[in-house]
This record gives sequence, C-alpha cells and structure tokens, in this order.
Amino acid sequence: MAWHKAVFISPIVLLVACTSMAPGIQFGKAPKTTEQAGTGDVFKTEIRQITPKLLTQERELRDQQVMENISMLMQPAKAYVIEPGDVLQIVVWDHPELSASMLPAVPLGAAGGAGVATSPLSQAQSGFEVDQSGMLQFPYAGKMQVAGLTPEQAHAQLTKNLSHYLKNPKISLRMLSYRSKRVYLDGEVKAPGVQPINDIPMTLIEAINRSGGMLPTADQSRIIINRNGKTYHVNLPLLVQKGVDPSSIMLANGDVVRVLSRDESKIFISGEVTLPRALTMRNGRLSLNEALGESGGINPVSGDARQVYVIRRSTKESVVYQLDANEPGALAVAEGFELNPKDVVYVAATPLTNWNRTISALIPGALPTAVIATTPGR
Repeated sequence: MAWHKAVFISPIVLLVACTSMAPGIQFGKAPKTTEQAGTGDVFKTEIRQITPKLLTQERELRDQQVMENISMLMQPAKAYVIEPGDVLQIVVWDHPELSASMLPAVPLGAAGGAGVATSPLSQAQSGFEVDQSGMLQFPYAGKMQVAGLTPEQAHAQLTKNLSHYLKNPKISLRMLSYRSKRVYLDGEVKAPGVQPINDIPMTLIEAINRSGGMLPTADQSRIIINRNGKTYHVNLPLLVQKGVDPSSIMLANGDVVRVLSRDESKIFISGEVTLPRALTMRNGRLSLNEALGESGGINPVSGDARQVYVIRRSTKESVVYQLDANEPGALAVAEGFELNPKDVVYVAATPLTNWNRTISALIPGALPTAVIATTPGR
C-alpha cells in the first residue's frame, strides 16, 4: 500500500515544481512592457478588460479615426482644369482654314471631301494639344497659356486674342481628349487599370463604377487610397451607416485606389475552442461573440471561460483584451466588441488541463499509472 501512495503523491510534487512550465500562453504572467532581444525596440503589451466602458471608448475611437482619415478627401466637385497633354478641339466659324491647320488631308470622294457639304465641327477631327509648358498655339492667336484654365476660360481668352484680327469671331472650343489627369485602380475590381479624369467629377464611387464595380470577393470596408505618399482608409459600409455620402470623396490626379480582398481581413481563432480556424470578416465587421460561435464555442472540457483573450498588434504596440465569459452579461459585451483584421482570439486552458498536459509531457503515462494504482480492486 505504501508503494501505491508514493505513486499518487509523485505527480503532485511535480505539479508544484513545474507550474511555470505549463503549456499554453501565460497572459497572467506577461510583463506590461517587453523588450525584443537584440534589437533594442520596446513593444508595449497591455492587458485590458473587456467591459461596457471599454466598448464605448473603442467605438468612439473607431468613429473618430474613420472621419479624420477621410476628411481631406471630402471636397466639393470642381470644374475641369486644362493641363499639359490635353487635346482641344477648336473651330472658328466661317474660317475653316484656321481649324484645318492640324487636319489630315481628306481624300476625294470621302466623307467631307469635294462635293460633300460639311460643317466646321464635322471637319475638326484632329485637335490642338497643350504642350508640356501649358501653352496652346493657334493661328493668329499665337501662343497662349491655357494650363490652369477651365474650357470656358480658355474659350474667352482665345476669343479675345482673335478679336484683334477677326471681327466678332465665333469660336467653339471643347475638350477632345483628356490626357493630363488619371487615377489608378487595383485589387478586387472587374477591370483594374487607368481611369482618365474628365469633366465628370471623379469621385471614389465613379472610379469604381468605371472599372466595372467590385468583385464578390471585395472587402468594401477596406479601400485604400494612396495620395502623395499618404494612405487613406475608407470603410464604405460604416460611412453609409453614419449618413456620410461616399460620393463626396473626390479623387485627384495620380491617386491609387486599391480594393482589398476579404481574404486579407481574417480573424484567427486558437486555443481551447471546439474548432480552431481562420474566419473571414463580413465587410469589416465581426464581433467576438460571432467569432467564438463560428468556432464552435469554448471547449467545455479544457477551456477556461474566464480567460478569453484578443491579441491585437499594431506597428508600435500590442494590446491584449481579456473577457471573463463567466460574468453576467458577458455574451452581450462580447457581441459589442468589434474585432479588427488580423486579430487573434485565444481561449486559455483550465489549470487542471495545463497540469494534465505538463505531467503527460514530462512523464508519459504517469497519470494513467497513478489512476490505475489508486483505483480500488487493482
């Protein structure tokens, strides 16, 4: 009987000696600030309790960041401004020789050839290009600076210049080709590529529609706009929810718009859950309660409901959020806690589970032997 008792006490002694060696992430013992070895970079690790007060703070911070991020993009539509590279169609009525200076020769018998009545507008198949210095050269008007002018302003300036040589000149001026401004679309759209900016205001919605719209795999909550080295994040569903018109987001020349895929917005569920997995967010939204539910919930045998963690990493700090699912109202709190892309949800194991795994790792078969040895009749 003494031998049986010794076998039973041995795992207890080992447990006391190896508590710090228990497998799994030990958040309770993690320091508030840790330093990465060999780099000198300090990464802050802070543990915050998920409470109704925290939910309010997180919601206000999220809303503030969304509005601040796109405030520079929300501008009123402006009239198109001529820039170098644009091509203008200019017709001087009753003076076809002025408009024909840049036209190719029209073959006889062709439309617009001999014996065919044509109007000056139908003859103006070629245009006048604005050179790289923003100058436009036109007969009798000479060189005139048109870059920075609207088509209406350029029309008035050209009329004034020609009035020195022609009596009451009648001029038609319109944009023939928009070549000076463009935006670039990439990612989950049907036709990625270049979209020229014309007289129709180039809003974010307009650019996406011109590219054929978003693909079913697109994440409407993660649209990135790069402008002059600065990045702006646009969450379309959240803007609509807040009553903000997305068509007020104006694009500018050189903007790069990238629509991210839903596969880039995943949440990772690990630890003591029924089905550890990676979950795809639904247009930028997934609550902690939904994540736990889709992973089968906390393992009732090995999971510690008091230790549900959300690990969130940014470029400067890591934050760990903790939820005690045993508390009253914990499910309501978990439903209100919004997850971010790349968040890791981890459910810790119970102390008994850690003890069992530690002993099994150190002395394989020790627990079964102890149970058999202390079982009556053995």
